[in-house]
Amino acid sequence: MGFVDLEKAFDRVPWGVLWRVFREYGVSGPLIRAVRSLYARCQSLVRIAGSKSNSFPVRVGLCQGCPLSPILFITFMDRISRCSHGVEGVRFGDFRIRSLLFADDVVLLASSARDLQRSLDRFAAACEAAWIKISTSKSVAMVLNRKKVECLLQVKGEILPQVEEFKDRVRSSAIWEELGVEPLLLCVERSQMRWLGHLVWMFPGRLTGEVFRAFPSGRRPPEGPRTRWRDYVSQLVWERLGIPPDELEEVTGEREVWASLLRLLPPRPDPG
Repeated sequence: MGFVDLEKAFDRVPWGVLWRVFREYGVSGPLIRAVRSLYARCQSLVRIAGSKSNSFPVRVGLCQGCPLSPILFITFMDRISRCSHGVEGVRFGDFRIRSLLFADDVVLLASSARDLQRSLDRFAAACEAAWIKISTSKSVAMVLNRKKVECLLQVKGEILPQVEEFKDRVRSSAIWEELGVEPLLLCVERSQMRWLGHLVWMFPGRLTGEVFRAFPSGRRPPEGPRTRWRDYVSQLVWERLGIPPDELEEVTGEREVWASLLRLLPPRPDPG
């Protein structure tokens, strides 16, 4: 296996190559022109300590934060991947898998060191043709074998390090702890239960509170929600705080107790 890291691939996608890929994939001219218009006359500047440089034109890279950019990048990387095919890869059931791609993370697969080197050479050539550079300092080789087997992969004469295991994931909890922020799900659940407290404390006659306490009769219309918000939040409180639904309003009515419970609400266990 070859884990290949690309240097700032998102910021280095050449627009001319991208438009050619679109035409090769059969994208119509009007749609290409519409996408190109988003990148027409793009400019940038550098700001240091409050001072700004003169604007300069930008001719490569995809727009950060644009919902279209991931689709453009996936299309671009798909073309590079297809150009680098040529070895058999590894068999998985009835399929032959040559590579795995997720955004700019690439894993090349082969059943021998020779085939893996051939696959890497093809991939490196495809990257070079598209003006994308492989980071040899962050790319590694790994062999899945009970016996220790040496696999000396090279990129332009530079040998990639071989590792016993590859870790490219950081647990979410570690990121939250390092940044000192709370998980988004915890903030959402706490906000929902805080709103529950406001509803319980509302004086009679307030429309919002009356809707919360109401028990409509009749059958639910086909397009209506299958679960009332009251049922959902009751289940949430039961799962997260262990308070049964029949005691919900009693506990929620104690403002200080309820506020303390929400402050002490722990994050859900990290799934992975």
